[in-house]
Amino acid sequence: MTKALDVKDKYVSDFEAFSANGESGVPQWLQALRNEAIERFSSVGFPTTRDERWRFTSVARVAETKFALANGERPSIPTAEVRQHVLECGSEQVLVFINGRYSEELSSTGGVPEGVIACGLRQVTGSGLETVEHHLGKYARMTDNPFTALSTAFMADGAFLYVPSDTILGDPIQLLFLTASGGRPVVTHPRNLICLERGAAASVIESHVGLVDDMYWTNCVTEAVVRDNARLHLYRVQRESEQANHTATTQSYQSRDSNVALTTVELGSALSRHDINAVLDGEGAECSLYGLTQIQGSQHVDHHTTIEHAQPHCSSWEFFNGIYDEKARGVFTGRIVVHPGAQRTDSKQTNNNLLLSEGARADSQPQLEIYADDVKCTHGATLGPIDDKALFYLQTRGIDAEVARNLLTYGFGVEILNKIAVAELRERLDQLVHARLDDGAARRRAKNQC
Repeated sequence: MTKALDVKDKYVSDFEAFSANGESGVPQWLQALRNEAIERFSSVGFPTTRDERWRFTSVARVAETKFALANGERPSIPTAEVRQHVLECGSEQVLVFINGRYSEELSSTGGVPEGVIACGLRQVTGSGLETVEHHLGKYARMTDNPFTALSTAFMADGAFLYVPSDTILGDPIQLLFLTASGGRPVVTHPRNLICLERGAAASVIESHVGLVDDMYWTNCVTEAVVRDNARLHLYRVQRESEQANHTATTQSYQSRDSNVALTTVELGSALSRHDINAVLDGEGAECSLYGLTQIQGSQHVDHHTTIEHAQPHCSSWEFFNGIYDEKARGVFTGRIVVHPGAQRTDSKQTNNNLLLSEGARADSQPQLEIYADDVKCTHGATLGPIDDKALFYLQTRGIDAEVARNLLTYGFGVEILNKIAVAELRERLDQLVHARLDDGAARRRAKNQC
């Protein structure tokens, strides 16, 4: 108990220093939001495995490490090195963030349509832009997640994207978050706000990369507001250091006849927890969630998704595949909530897990909460090793056993990658998946030779 109190006291103390050192000049509404958030975290602290939502995932490696706040620390990184981590997507529009802070000199936003705002969140929080005050912190509920509360308390910068009514953003915009720890455990709290007005359309790629193989912690929150008839494609790629910790919340709020498609790919970090929440609050809204996890060693990835059908005639589809090797562990908890009056809801949820070794593990908890009587909702989950018959069939056709194993594993992952509409991005992620398969094969060969 004393240790838990010490941890909370540390972050409260860090918050007081943060608020006094250069952050005291923020607007009153933002400071009030921060104060509310730190009070919330102070009252609950970090979750433990005794909490139902966290019973499969221990965050002890986060709670027991003294992370220094990295906001304000922006080490000099050559442009050429930054460009190595930009995912190919057929667009040069990139917002670059170093240790959670926007770098205008490394970013490129030329060519966006008139009226579109793409910049660092810090540039607009004090500008009087009503859109920011109206939406920031209004959707990702800090009462549901202590990490969201911490993000809100320490939010200082991140990405802001505003697309006005009936504006089509033809090229994807990439949000590239790079972390350089500097040899000590640091924490960043990137905060992103995406607002699409009526009839607007945009594709956004959110990418997280560790520049060094060190222990650090990224705690990111993204809020997306999608108005009537607007369309958002959000692609999220997590390639942190395999010693790092990554906690995140992605929260979307949809109005009438809107469409949100989110595809998340998890490859890095030692510990990753991603909460994905969607609220369909307008008739005819559609939401698609796709996820691919490919991890090895002792990596741990936990996805918690909640799709709330708050209005009638809405549809959602959810497909998450996990590939786990060595002693890796995956957790998936998918919750679909159909509110009273949300008739004619159509929702499908599927979670498939492939275990490549005896030490790998996956826990799946699909959940339905239905408070309406005219709905069509299904959910399901699968768990198991590679099909021996399929493996044997490929070997009878002269294919090496390891090659056959990789082919079958790749086919399991490409099911999700094929959902990516941006061809260049799909091809690059395809290469990353292949590289990890080859690395896994090399590790098995080395282990067998010992």
